[in-house]
Amino acid sequence: MPSVFNTAGKTIAGLLVILAAFSPVRAQSGKSKFNVIAFYTGKSDLAHISYVHEANQWFPKMAEKYHFTYDSTSNWDNMNAEFLAKYQVILFLDTRPEKPAQREAFQHYMENGGAWMGFHFSAFALSPSAYPQNWDWFHNVFLGSGQYKSNTWRPTSAVLRVENAKHPTMKGLPGTFKSSPNEWYRWSNDLKANPDIDILLAIDSTSFPLGTGPKEYEIWHSGYYPVVWTNKKFRMVYVNMGHNDMDYGKTNQALSFTFDNETQNKLLINSLLWLGSRRK
Repeated sequence: MPSVFNTAGKTIAGLLVILAAFSPVRAQSGKSKFNVIAFYTGKSDLAHISYVHEANQWFPKMAEKYHFTYDSTSNWDNMNAEFLAKYQVILFLDTRPEKPAQREAFQHYMENGGAWMGFHFSAFALSPSAYPQNWDWFHNVFLGSGQYKSNTWRPTSAVLRVENAKHPTMKGLPGTFKSSPNEWYRWSNDLKANPDIDILLAIDSTSFPLGTGPKEYEIWHSGYYPVVWTNKKFRMVYVNMGHNDMDYGKTNQALSFTFDNETQNKLLINSLLWLGSRRK
């Protein structure tokens, strides 16, 4: 899986210097409606690093426009009750907390009315790997998806279909729309069979074949693939987007950008405003 484990180490150091420039980042305008804190790691994959950098430029602009505050941090030890008490919404831009105390703090936050939006790799778990499935509450109860099972390759756009047009996150979205290029994930659990999961967007059949390979199993020809969903028992939205196409091994530059898509951006800001406006 080149997208998950390709570190392209020669260029990471330089990109981390760029990331350091926006840690922490705060954006706000006037009287804030709610406060957002984004956690990220930004170390393991050029595509994820590119996405984190892009997110930490886009969200501050949205904070100014929609009147919320946006902070970001790569210090996962900030995942504690005292720090989180200042925020109404948590974002996971790429990874997840790993230490038991961090995980306990996040679960307590969510079970007591906190809100969360996670992107792409934040839901990844595969045993054995550097990110094993060793957090049952998060992957099976909270997300409902279980382990990662497979992905498309290369990152390509997909036609996405709205599955629940009545949900506030889908307000103003067309019935189908074309996404930014992305690496799409498949999961071990059947989200359709989970009564707690409300699937909001799925890959439309007109997207197939999805992916270009070169390996045949990296190209999807059929099937049902949820890409955005919420758990009815929590204030949360998971978004599978968040992996830019990269010129791996050549220039190592981004070939696509997640936030270069007006309709997809509307989905993201709808989701964030919905999460931020909800209360216990």
